[in-house]
Amino acid sequence: MLIAGFPAGAWGTNCYLVAPAAGEECVIIDPGHQAAPGVEEAIRKHRLKPVAVVLTHGHIDHVASVVPVCGAHDVPAWIHPEDRFMMSDPEKALGRSIGMPLMGELTVGEPDDVRELTDGARLDLAGLEFSVAHAPGHTKGSVTFRMPETTEIPSVFFSGDLLFAGSIGRTDLPGGDMAEMLDSLARVCLPLDDSTVVLSGHGPQ
Repeated sequence: MLIAGFPAGAWGTNCYLVAPAAGEECVIIDPGHQAAPGVEEAIRKHRLKPVAVVLTHGHIDHVASVVPVCGAHDVPAWIHPEDRFMMSDPEKALGRSIGMPLMGELTVGEPDDVRELTDGARLDLAGLEFSVAHAPGHTKGSVTFRMPETTEIPSVFFSGDLLFAGSIGRTDLPGGDMAEMLDSLARVCLPLDDSTVVLSGHGPQ
């Protein structure tokens, strides 16, 4: 399996491209602020063909490049319905214009094809399987994506802003809730096997 990840934009948000191997179809996870050039570079370098964008939540630092990336490759974007409004109204999602001047000019709005994620769903994309878990706490519509263990690789868990290396996501923005965060951590993260590779929305694995 190929996972190409890089930090992008003012907040260093991690964007990932996941494929069975170089030269095959791929899924793009969280193309945020200024992520489009890095996405295109990874596509060229690994000869990838995007088939979908999937989003761990709707904050602008994770979705700012959704419209150009989806438009360039004619692919759908998947997001939980409770965070869908954030693509079109990032300031409402944050409750104030926090950090917005750092973002510069943005193309906000929804791509042409938006599909909604549900808790417990299994997405079969690019020949890969992603299990979706609704994990509110950072936002009402936060989700995680888990790929199953195989004989060759351990399970891979894309945690978004639920879990970081040595920390957890903030809960002081609109839609954030510490009780929900703790419940999500206990329900979604604690059952993970110790061998699971956790790839978060910010910082190292």
